[in-house]
This record gives sequence, C-alpha cells and structure tokens, in this order.
Amino acid sequence: MSAPLATEVSLPVTWAPRRNRVVLYTLCGLLITVLSVVAFALPENWQLNDRLAMVASGLIFAAVGWMLARPKVVADAEGVTVVNFVRTRRLAWAEIVHVNFRQGDPWVVLDLADGTALAAVGIQTGGGRDQAIAAARALKQLVDAPR
Repeated sequence: MSAPLATEVSLPVTWAPRRNRVVLYTLCGLLITVLSVVAFALPENWQLNDRLAMVASGLIFAAVGWMLARPKVVADAEGVTVVNFVRTRRLAWAEIVHVNFRQGDPWVVLDLADGTALAAVGIQTGGGRDQAIAAARALKQLVDAPR
C-alpha cells in the first residue's frame, strides 16, 4: 500500500528523525555518565591524566553522537534550511529544482538550480519509511508551489 498524498503544509515546518535523536542523545548521556563514573572508580594507582583521558573519551564519543543527531530540514516562507551532520545550508525556494526520494535511497536529495545536488539527511528512512515518504511529498509540494 502506498503512503497517502501530502496534504496542505503550513509553514514553518521542521522534519527531523526524532527516533534517531532520542536514541543518540540517550546514548551520549550514558557514555559521558558511565565513563565519568569509571574514571573516578578506578584504583588509586591510576594517574589523574588517565582519569581525565577517560572522561575526555566520553565527551568525544558524545560529541560524535551529537553530530549524528543534528540533521533536520526546516522550511519557511523564504526557503529551506538543510542541517546535515557538519554543514548547514540555506536555500531559497527558487534554488531547489526537484526533490528526489527514490526507492532504496537513505534520505532525500535536492536537485539545485546550479546543477548540484544536496543531501537532506533530516528526511530519512531511519525515522520510519512512511513518515519519510510523507515528509518528502510535503517538501515536494512546497517546492512545486507557485511563488
């Protein structure tokens, strides 16, 4: 059965893989907590720099997890903001030519007027296939709307 057609979308709207964020934020908190507790529970023959390295490792792993939880796509009246793992890019509606979300694609890809493509990782199947399809259709509807 195919997903229902997109209905009228009210702006602003944000799409983000919420389930992924909950898992990653929880994991980040656990990593920091566990490695900090272990660092202070180590035998006394461990030096301070070893303990600090253990806490720093937890913070580094958590920073990577936090980075993996960043992706989102925000649409408003002026255009779309695509927040991916490292970069954030602001696009005017006229810059987006087409919204692609083919079967097997992990996330939406935006074809841009300059001939390039931009991954919009905030709309991905990791948060649920039907939700991703509905979000991609809603974004396509917004892109195709007359301005």
